[in-house]
Amino acid sequence: MEKHYIIEDFALGETWRIFKIIGEFVDGIEKLHNLGPAVSIFGSARALPEDPFYQKAKEIAEKFVKSKFAVITGGGGGIMEAANQGAYEAGGKSVGLNIQIPSEQIPNQFANIKMEYKYFFIRKFMFIKYAMAYIIMPGGFGTLDELFEAVTLIQTKRIKPFPVILVGSDYWSGLIDWVKKQMLATKKINEDDLEILQIIDDPDDVIKAVKKVVIL
Repeated sequence: MEKHYIIEDFALGETWRIFKIIGEFVDGIEKLHNLGPAVSIFGSARALPEDPFYQKAKEIAEKFVKSKFAVITGGGGGIMEAANQGAYEAGGKSVGLNIQIPSEQIPNQFANIKMEYKYFFIRKFMFIKYAMAYIIMPGGFGTLDELFEAVTLIQTKRIKPFPVILVGSDYWSGLIDWVKKQMLATKKINEDDLEILQIIDDPDDVIKAVKKVVIL
């Protein structure tokens, strides 16, 4: 049985795993290099279809496709499924970048471009490399990881600035308040770092915010 804690497997003599990593990079780049303008949509895998944010993710994805964007998600259930469904049913490119984890994330049926990843860092690279914006729906630790990965890369000028939009003011306002009261107040970040993040609730306004800075 293969070990779950794969990061610990890089012991002396196991550098052959680097070729698996290279393989995942090559496969992703070959499949996505001609994707065209795209946005990455993130959120909880636990959201059910009756969740208002499930329906909102579906609507946002549909509107992006109608605005000539492809939609990229983590390929699983919940918000990811909703966004893939919205993109698929609108006739657009619906990308699902699934991850192999012990909880056995099952790829959703609405991604018409599917990929499977073993390494989180390669998967996150693909999210960023091929997206012109990040749309962050309510989610858990994985969603926060993807959110702050992008924010850090923008803050440190490793990537060009792009819209990072938090959907759901009730959900995200507490986080932003904490960032202001703790990080900003103690000078752990600068005032302009806060400008990386936007909170927007209305799907049409989400699309407008992206199209305002993205030239197709």
